[in-house]
Parts: sequence; C-alpha cells; structure tokens
Amino acid sequence: MSSLDELIAKARHLLDEGHSPGQIADELSLSIETVTWLLTQQKGTTIPKDIHIDWTAVSSHVSLLEGLATLLVKRYYLAADGTQKSPRDAGFPAVIVGIALSGIPIATLIASQESSGLAIYYPAKTSLREDPIGSISGNFAQVSGERCIIVDDVITSGTTMREVVRYLRNHQADPVAIWVIFDKRGFRDIEGVPVFSLFTVSRID
Repeated sequence: MSSLDELIAKARHLLDEGHSPGQIADELSLSIETVTWLLTQQKGTTIPKDIHIDWTAVSSHVSLLEGLATLLVKRYYLAADGTQKSPRDAGFPAVIVGIALSGIPIATLIASQESSGLAIYYPAKTSLREDPIGSISGNFAQVSGERCIIVDDVITSGTTMREVVRYLRNHQADPVAIWVIFDKRGFRDIEGVPVFSLFTVSRID
C-alpha cells in the first residue's frame, strides 16, 4: 500500500469513527482541501499540494512532548534578544492558548513550565453549528485583557491561526506570539503576530 493509499484509508477510518473533516485535518496535519480530496477523490480534480507530517513517535510520549515544550519556550526567548532569559520573567504572557485538539497537550506543558494560565480554543472547523464559529472553553482561563501566546502543532494554511488572532482581539486580548512545532508555509507573522516555529517544512516542485 502506498503512502497516499494509507492516508486515504486513515481519513476514511476517522470519518467512519465520527470525526468531522476539520477534526480529520487536525489528526493528519493536513489542510481541509486535502482531506476533502482524500475522502471524495473527485474525478478530474488534481491532488492538492500538501505535506503530511507524522510525528506520533514524539506526540505519543509525554516526556518527549515536555522536551518540545521546553524547546518552544527557549526558541521564543532566544529570538527575543539573543539571550536565554529566565522562564519566570514578569513579562511573560499570562495566558497560553492551546488550539484544540493537537495544540492542547503542548500548551498545557508550556503553561505548567511558565506558571501561566491555560486557555483552550475550539476552531470553527470543529463546530457542529450550521454557522460554525470558534470559541474559548469556559472551563479554563479566560483571555479578555490578557497577553496571550497561541500554541499549536502545525500551521498548514494559516486559516485557523488567523481565526484565533481575530477572536482574541475581538475579545480584548493581546496575542503577542504564535508558537508551533511545524510551519508548512514559512510565515514570519500572521495578522501582525510573529510566528516562532521549531521547523519550517517546504515543498519543492
């Protein structure tokens, strides 16, 4: 079975398990357009240009995730002024915003390391409403009036990140940075918010 066949099988299995296309996109670290193609494979359409990232060898082990969380923190401080500051600096943002689903474990570990609040953002693509919208969970830290760092595993197209940044600003929060493990687009910033990634993944055709 080819890698493409495996992806198609995984996407169909997740759909059969009740996942929405948005959730499948998160699970497979792919764009919605790619997932739609995998599920329908409409004749006459070309395969979307995308990159599949499988990092389950790391994401399935908490000790390795802790290492990634630490790397993201250090990446931020080193980029700030070339020196590694104390993680407990008073200027550190008060709330870490993890994007459901894959950003939550990393955001939780970062918030723990930095003694910050933890907020959870549910993107519109995971909503079951007829007019899907994103939202912040009421069970975790609230963001109004807070400086926030947005955390996720992968930037695929940037659509979800734009959504989160706009949501935070519309709710009187100040998004100061975006942290991701993998950036598929090489963004320097999204909506004026600087992006700090551990790895930039590029496709060369």
